[in-house]
Amino acid sequence: MRQKVQRSLGVLFSLAFCVSLMLHGCGIAFNTKLQPLKIGITTWPGFDIVLYAEAADLFKRRGLEVELVRFENQQDSARAVMRGSLDAAFVALWDAVQVDPGNDKPVIVLVTNISAGADGIVAQSPMKSVQDLQGKRVGAKLGTVNHLILLEALNKYKLPPNQVRIEDIANETSAQLMAQKKLDAAVIWQPLLGETAKKVQGNIIYTTKEVDSLVIDTLLTSSQKIQEKKAEIIQFLSAWLDVMSAVETKPTEVYTKVGQLLQQSPQSFASDYAGLKKGDIAMQKRMFQDQSRLQESLKQMNQLLESDQRAGRLPRQDLEINRELITTAIEAWKP
Repeated sequence: MRQKVQRSLGVLFSLAFCVSLMLHGCGIAFNTKLQPLKIGITTWPGFDIVLYAEAADLFKRRGLEVELVRFENQQDSARAVMRGSLDAAFVALWDAVQVDPGNDKPVIVLVTNISAGADGIVAQSPMKSVQDLQGKRVGAKLGTVNHLILLEALNKYKLPPNQVRIEDIANETSAQLMAQKKLDAAVIWQPLLGETAKKVQGNIIYTTKEVDSLVIDTLLTSSQKIQEKKAEIIQFLSAWLDVMSAVETKPTEVYTKVGQLLQQSPQSFASDYAGLKKGDIAMQKRMFQDQSRLQESLKQMNQLLESDQRAGRLPRQDLEINRELITTAIEAWKP
């Protein structure tokens, strides 16, 4: 009798299990297609490297449809994320910290690169050191990454920010005014940094290679978008890891394809990208997991903002560092 009951229960269990599989299977079948992603991007080697994912169909292999939307500056793209018109955007951590308040919380899910020589300060001859900036006019857009680069340099060489006259102007304008001898120095990024130094016959007196820089570039999203498109964002991070692997294993192909899309020679793009520490798996582990470098960086940025309040902005206190998504992508990723 007991065996009959067990067999009957077994049959019922099997039927229930099969029905469950069918129902869940149907659910999976209807949800396998991932939603499209709209990602903001500004012109910068550490961001532009993602163009290889388009050229090599890496997004498609991950089941993704990705639209990269160009912006003139990262403040606008970060603002678009917080307003919900973008799913994510490539922005500097510095810009993410200062993004306008909104109804949602900004979330960092990836580090794309850290500047290691790609940004710096060019000065008119005969200035040769950061200390020579005392009392001088330096071009740097307040509140932007250029402002951070200047503050980082001044902090390293113990020169108080209030002893430098900051001209609140953008990168390209600074280069023009340097050529006209209307600025003593300017914070500029490559390739314009080297081009300007050569044009004015001046000196590059500082680059981010001198420090473990706070010029950290990231992928910014929002807590709402993570709820809505978590699977899509994880696959995007996986595609990013695909790109980093390609940079390591076949750099010539990567630089050639990206250079073509940017109408730039492979050698030129490779040179620009060489000034960055790339956002590979080792970088993600360092920034998100092992040493929590991102949290420490936020503290240091807060200190620098407090040391020079000419930008008129205070850092957000609700910026979230999300480890889960990149950790999931790394654990599932295969070369």
